[in-house]
Amino acid sequence: MRINYGTEMPEAQEAMIHLQHVVEGSGLEPGLLELVKIRASQINGCAFCLDMHTKDALAIGEEPQRLHLLAAWREAPGFTVRERAALAWCESLTLIADTGAPDATYEEVAARFSPREMVALTTAIIVINGWNRLAVGFRSPVGSYRSKRQPAHLTEVPTHQ
Repeated sequence: MRINYGTEMPEAQEAMIHLQHVVEGSGLEPGLLELVKIRASQINGCAFCLDMHTKDALAIGEEPQRLHLLAAWREAPGFTVRERAALAWCESLTLIADTGAPDATYEEVAARFSPREMVALTTAIIVINGWNRLAVGFRSPVGSYRSKRQPAHLTEVPTHQ
């Protein structure tokens, strides 16, 4: 059994959580963020994060078929041009030693995202790659995660007229 990184250095875990909250508050679509988290986790072989983020994606209303096809998103229908740009950027940065973040991929992202959104998306990719390395490196136990996420229409506060 490997160590629990959160117990051994809680301030590092808190820093990661804070950065994740910054990304979540950036205005990027929650569904797009979950697709990026899942795709990076597929590439990195992170079972813990795949378990968590597929459950979260389903909880917020993502279609199971799109999750089944995510590993082959380039050939699969049903992904928007914005999602495709985000996924290409995610793969490029996750595999940066091999790809070098090509100009063509950058230009596609820049055509679909504002500069602020590009920084938020890049930060989201940084964060999930960090979580993947913690979870894989320390063998976080898989399977017990229960999502607390809900579709946006269930979390909206009703207004009184």
